[in-house]
Amino acid sequence: MKISNKGFGAYDIRGVYPEDVNEELAYRIGRSFPKLFRAKKVAVGHDIRLSGPSIRDALVRGLTEAGCDVMDIGQCGTEMIYFTTAHFGLDGGIMITASHNPKEYNGMKFVQKESRPISSDTGLKDIEKAVMEGDFKPVGKATGTVEKKDVLDEYVGHILSYVDISKLKPFKVVANTGNGAAGPIINALAKHLPFDLVKVYNEPDGNFPNGVPNPILKENREATAKVVRETGADIGVAWDGDFDRCFLFDEKGGFIEGYYMVGFLAQAFLKKHKGAKVIYDPRLIWNTIEIAEQLGGEPVMCKSGHAFIKDKMRKVNAIYGGEMSAHHYFRDFSYCDSGMIPWLLVLELLSQAGGKTLSDLMRERMERYPISGEINSKVKDADAVFEKIEEKYGKDGKVTKVDGLSVEFDKWRFNVRKSNTEPVVRLNVETRQDPALCAKKTKELLAIIRA
Repeated sequence: MKISNKGFGAYDIRGVYPEDVNEELAYRIGRSFPKLFRAKKVAVGHDIRLSGPSIRDALVRGLTEAGCDVMDIGQCGTEMIYFTTAHFGLDGGIMITASHNPKEYNGMKFVQKESRPISSDTGLKDIEKAVMEGDFKPVGKATGTVEKKDVLDEYVGHILSYVDISKLKPFKVVANTGNGAAGPIINALAKHLPFDLVKVYNEPDGNFPNGVPNPILKENREATAKVVRETGADIGVAWDGDFDRCFLFDEKGGFIEGYYMVGFLAQAFLKKHKGAKVIYDPRLIWNTIEIAEQLGGEPVMCKSGHAFIKDKMRKVNAIYGGEMSAHHYFRDFSYCDSGMIPWLLVLELLSQAGGKTLSDLMRERMERYPISGEINSKVKDADAVFEKIEEKYGKDGKVTKVDGLSVEFDKWRFNVRKSNTEPVVRLNVETRQDPALCAKKTKELLAIIRA
């Protein structure tokens, strides 16, 4: 079976099965991982993709032949590997998933002890080198052991610890698990919650009958929004393929941008933990900063990307971190991202909102800080584009370069940054209570970017 390093990215491995990601690659990763990370026991799990079990078997064979013990938690979501690795004090975790990619893809995400991320800066390149250059002769008898472990009850217990169940109101909640990856978790949580759950696509099916599991795509949102409207639900929630991100819909089926959720969830923590630090990324910032400061918290800016945010959270001991891409990170969840904790916190805040709907609560913030939404443009030379933009706006505005280029004025600000994974420039614009200015400046900047 051919080996390729085509799937290795900045944060994980992801590629088409079996061309880019296959059993031989998984076996070699298993043989290399224990030595590279001094791992004696590792958690392994896979999402609902049809190629998951055979990739898992090859990975486990490699790990055990390298003398490493394995805790196999079976079919799960990425955050369950984070939970298992930290909760049981293991030396690492490997999740077999291609997240929100189409069904023909598969891949892997890796963590070290304490569920610290392994990215291209912290060991992923070493895995790539070992896999491509290593000598992998069969070693005969495997010396590592395999323990099959059901972590569902302990994981669900931890997720529920973030909210006071006794104060939750019996809302009607549409739960769209895409192709059912999060279905078993929703079923387990439902036993403990007062909600009337309307389950959509809840049965796990690796054939992906309901399309690409990525609710951030506009064409995928109507599946949830429609059921919210039809059932008169109070809120809708949709998850991506490995359920480490969730997306929220108000009672009218309106999609809520991830940016506004960051400020909203910061509230959930700062009401309970006065003076705590919260992390935000540089793309859109004013709403989060204002909410954090009003509640006596300390907002801390960090470059976007999960490895950067997790590292910064540890350094400053932040209680929560959020990205507008709908990744939400929690100190008590080993500083990792979860797609199950956020929607419960939102429903706890809604339970305390004195009868206000989610659209009421969000409208106030959206009117206060209108945004362009993230707009992607394919460009040949991103650096030349950035130079032009800085030349035009940098003289009069306050320039920061924490992540890409941000320029701030009294009434408006913007951020442009390169994608880590494709030849694309991403633009975000926000204003203070001025949607017309937001539209004007967005058009102006796009003309420069796309010239």
